[in-house]
Amino acid sequence: MLGLRRKVRIETERMTLRLPAHSDWRDWAALRAESATFLTPWEPVWSSDHLSRKAFTNRVYWAARAESQGTALPVLLIRREDQALLGAITLDNIRRGPAQSGTLGYWIGRPHARQGYMREAIQGIVHHAFTAMDVSRIEAACLPENAASRGVLEKCGFKYEGVAQSYLQIAGRWRNHVLYANLRGDRRGRTDAG
Repeated sequence: MLGLRRKVRIETERMTLRLPAHSDWRDWAALRAESATFLTPWEPVWSSDHLSRKAFTNRVYWAARAESQGTALPVLLIRREDQALLGAITLDNIRRGPAQSGTLGYWIGRPHARQGYMREAIQGIVHHAFTAMDVSRIEAACLPENAASRGVLEKCGFKYEGVAQSYLQIAGRWRNHVLYANLRGDRRGRTDAG
């Protein structure tokens, strides 16, 4: 039937990664609020209505539109055993043509940090992007002092590529970021050329 699309669901060992729904607002807002001091050192400044239902409604519509247009894949991390919302991960700025690449961003709620959920989510979305979306390069950036983020990227096969000067405004000021990338096997090319 026209107009019906199968919604993206990525299954990992312990989680389902899926697009946000309007019914997720309370859990999302509660987790973001509870985790605010944990998250804000690493994120852009939150708007005054960041946790509002209206802002989340806009996020849901953006996610559905971006996924259907193939420009982003913004998904929530839902633990299967109890349907708890753990965080979110987005493959954004998907570029087609010769680039076939996208940029990864993610957050995990404070109560769920350091339990391997983000590693599992990154591995799940990278596999999905490489096998189902024909993306062959995934980039990620984080603050140099964010040891947890750097560690999870490295554990997931991302390689350090350098530093981007004044890459994003974090906590209200322009900050340098370290850049990482993960390449699909067929994109790696010869490494023994000399």
